Amino acid sequence: MSSTDRAGQPHHPAVVAVKAKRADDFQLRIADAITTFAGSMTFVYLHAAGFALWMLVVEPSPWPTLTLIVSLEAIFLSTFVMIGQNRQSAFQEAKADHDFTEQELELKDNTQLTRQIHTLTTELHAHLIRSSPRP
Repeated sequence: MSSTDRAGQPHHPAVVAVKAKRADDFQLRIADAITTFAGSMTFVYLHAAGFALWMLVVEPSPWPTLTLIVSLEAIFLSTFVMIGQNRQSAFQEAKADHDFTEQELELKDNTQLTRQIHTLTTELHAHLIRSSPRP
């Protein structure tokens, strides 16, 4: 279940699963869009312009209303940050589980190969000892 990005680079199976889950969940797509926008310089510029306009033009005494709006916005933005952190944590856990499983399989394969090499070495050694001329 591997996937590649636009540059043709392969993705970890946990990344593929998380992307598929995000694509299927409307709420996660909305949260991703808001978080992406809120983490951009466009967001900062729009807020700086909006707050300046509000304080200079819209309201003669902007502080009570502006404080309320900024506080509510901070509550919602911190919630989106926590949603993002929870998703990141779930992704890291899925990736760690996948990596652990892969490492366990690799260890099992390596152990089996080591035993087979030991068996072949023992058989080869026994064969060479039997077929060597005795003085």
